[in-house]
Amino acid sequence: MSSVLPSSIRPAVEETEAARMKSEYRPISSHLAIAPPVSVVIPAMNEAENLPHVFRTLPDWIHEVVLVDGNSTDETVRVARELRPDVVVVRQVGKGKGDALISGFAACTGEIIVMVDADGSADGEEIVSYVSALVGGADFAKGSRFANGGGTDDMTPVRKLGNRALCTVVNRKFGARYTDLCYGYNAFWKHCLDRITLDCTGFEIETLMNIRVVKAGLRVQEVPSHEYNRIHGVSNLSAVRDGLRVLRVILKEKRVRRGGRRPAAVPAVIGQGRGL
Repeated sequence: MSSVLPSSIRPAVEETEAARMKSEYRPISSHLAIAPPVSVVIPAMNEAENLPHVFRTLPDWIHEVVLVDGNSTDETVRVARELRPDVVVVRQVGKGKGDALISGFAACTGEIIVMVDADGSADGEEIVSYVSALVGGADFAKGSRFANGGGTDDMTPVRKLGNRALCTVVNRKFGARYTDLCYGYNAFWKHCLDRITLDCTGFEIETLMNIRVVKAGLRVQEVPSHEYNRIHGVSNLSAVRDGLRVLRVILKEKRVRRGGRRPAAVPAVIGQGRGL
């Protein structure tokens, strides 16, 4: 049996319900909203010129931005705080992209974590596709430049060939179905960190994660993504050096069974909307 609210109290009830919905759900569009808070982790070293573009593409419904500063000598931290006063800045103690991401993951408070590069190559508007894949049932949403709808402006023919070869090896050795291997635009539920161990420091971190989520039996969904050229500066990536590091990770993972998760190092959080 239905009941009708008296007209005198209906506006107050509707206002209370609207406030509850606003606190529990983050509107993405006029017809779509999500409940899980989303953290975006951005490892950066001397990326002050690129951050305005990177931050501008991030959707306003994300829960937090965690910037991991790799001891920048430019104005990376200052620019980040000017662009987003509530940014969480983590001082990287070690070196390398893998070390930076691990530190950033530990500082996240959201239920979903998105990995975004600071060079302007990733489009923040694609985050909704990653989050949709996770909310739809995936544990790990893996960006792919070579899935239908994806693309890249940045990879040389040599790097494409190397990525394809390494991807084929991983698919055959670990039973994966990846179309891309060495891409840093990914997202996952934070609880997945309890199922995989992250213990590498360099650019091979993405490959390690891709292998270990498969070994852990997590549900992976590829998300088509377009990679753009770096806007300013020069990348620290070395096709030969880092390609060999990726290959070593693959060979090592084939020999080692999945073990328990090692305790993560506690990062030095140096501010959320505060000065150094």
